[in-house]
Amino acid sequence: MTQNTNHELLSRELAADDPWRLAGNPFERERHTQMLRLSLGRGSITNALEVGCAAGVFTERLAPSCQRLTVIDVVPRAIELARRRMKEPPHIRWIVSDIQQFSTEEPFDLIVVAEVLYYVGDIAEMRAAVGNIVQLLAPGGHLVFGSARDANCRRWGHVAGAETVIAMLSETLVEVERHECRGESINEDCLLSLFRNPVSDTP
Repeated sequence: MTQNTNHELLSRELAADDPWRLAGNPFERERHTQMLRLSLGRGSITNALEVGCAAGVFTERLAPSCQRLTVIDVVPRAIELARRRMKEPPHIRWIVSDIQQFSTEEPFDLIVVAEVLYYVGDIAEMRAAVGNIVQLLAPGGHLVFGSARDANCRRWGHVAGAETVIAMLSETLVEVERHECRGESINEDCLLSLFRNPVSDTP
């Protein structure tokens, strides 16, 4: 699928308030519980970035532990749904943006990107997105990545999924922990991985 086709697919899926049953599916609840555990394992979060918010189900769980949280999504409808769910807390910044184009001067000590990168496009575009995400991570910062496995993503028509992106991230970041989430359906099979930026800001 091309990137434009992927964006059109996301927009159609987000016509419903909770198209992936993120709020009520036991598999999704467990996935979010593990994502939150990985995100909060190092204590309070000063400045976090969530890449791809869907309807804001995970945003709602992450936001109370962040002093500042930036939420980006390429689909305006996703930002609209998440903002409505969250009722506009002042410490959240909402941005409609593609992760390949997004930039900011202040790095993030936590970045969460889950079930997003297989929508980006081909392998080259996926690698470019990963490179941009890594540049946004502060020295010593952590990144929580989650995705359906390669096999499922390819079956859905995408070029790759978890294993491919984890290999890309491992070129510059250090993988700290990996967790498997499985549900009853063949589609409910994903990998979560916690990475640390090994670059230290101390001499």
